[in-house]
Formats: sequence, structure tokens, C-alpha cells
Amino acid sequence: MKQGAIAIVPLAAGAALYGFAFGLLAAQVGFPWWGVGLMSASVHAGSSQIVAVEQFSGASGVLGAALAGAALNLRYVGIIASLSEILAGLSLRAKLLAIHITGDENWALTMAERARTPNVGASFLIGSGVVMIGVWTISTTAGAIVGAVLPDLEKFGLGFAFTAAFIAMARGLWRGRVVALPWLVAFGATVTVVSLGLPRAYAIVVGAACGLIASCAVRRFGRGAA
Repeated sequence: MKQGAIAIVPLAAGAALYGFAFGLLAAQVGFPWWGVGLMSASVHAGSSQIVAVEQFSGASGVLGAALAGAALNLRYVGIIASLSEILAGLSLRAKLLAIHITGDENWALTMAERARTPNVGASFLIGSGVVMIGVWTISTTAGAIVGAVLPDLEKFGLGFAFTAAFIAMARGLWRGRVVALPWLVAFGATVTVVSLGLPRAYAIVVGAACGLIASCAVRRFGRGAA
């Protein structure tokens, strides 16, 4: 566990920066600091939290926010499936803990280390995950505490922190031209739904679904061509 905890520190430092910005803006739209901290510890999914706060600040319904967050986190189905070998042999309680604290950063780091050193396993994943969820919860809570006593931060341009966080996450998920078509399809579908005047939360769901369908089609016909 110690090896994973130390290895994740540089990534955790980066997450703390946009976690603090998220906390600031969440406080500005009315979220209490304890609510932000509770959400970070129980949900532990930055993209879902950002979308939820945006939707609630825009007076969107709970269902819309939940659907948008779920669509953004569909990738975790594949992420958790990829951990089946690593989590094999653990108790159910340990597996549930490992799944809860698994995020993009510690999953990617664990898989990269495992590719170099096959004996890297659950202890590395859990150690890095504990650090990540701790840093995320503390940074978002701290941001919310500070944001509650500061004036309107939108005039300083900090509202762009949400967009910047998504750009950073998207950049990390980019895998070259092989994913270009699904991304374009998702983008086009999302823009179309927004232009029709429907809630942005549903636009995210539609875009994610269309992108997933396009990705499946690319893989299927790509194999056929090969």
C-alpha cells in the first residue's frame, strides 16, 4: 500500500488544484461545505460532482443531474471490469472498498505499473486510492469553506474552472485518431440536443449514448475489415 500511496502523490497534487476550484464554485451556488465534503467522500467522481453542481445551480431537476452524472461515469463499468484479476482473492468488503476508491488516476497508474511489474496488485491500487480520495475530499471541502466567505468568484473568471477540469479530463482520455469518430458523434449529438432547447443534462446523456454506439460500431467494423 505504501508504494501506491507514494507513487500517486504527483497526480493527487494536480487533482487537489481543480478540487479546490470545484469547492469554491460549489459554495458559490449554495452548497454547504459539509455537503461538498460528504459528496466527495461518498461519490468520489469529479466529473459527476461538477455536472451535479452545474445542473443544480441552473435549477435543473435531480433526475437530470443524476442521468448526466451516470452518463459521464459509464467508463467505470469497463474500469472495474479490468480490475477483476487484481481484485481476485479479496474479501467482498475489501473489493467494495477498492472499487469505491478507484478513480481515473489511481486506476491508470496501477495498470501502468502492472504492465511493467506484473506482481503489482490490489495493495498498490488501494494505497493510491486512499490517498486520492483523501486529497479530493480535503481539497473540495477546503475550497467550499473558502468560497463561502469570499465575494462572487464568477467575475474573476473562476467559473471557467469547470470547463478547464473537463478539458483536462478529456485530454487524458484522448487515444488518438481511433477515438476521433465517436468523439465527433458525441459532440454533434450533444450540440444538437442543446440547440433544440432541451436541458443540458439530457444533452450529455444523449451525447454519451451516441458516442458509445459509434465506438461499438467502429470496433465491430474495424475487426471485420481486419
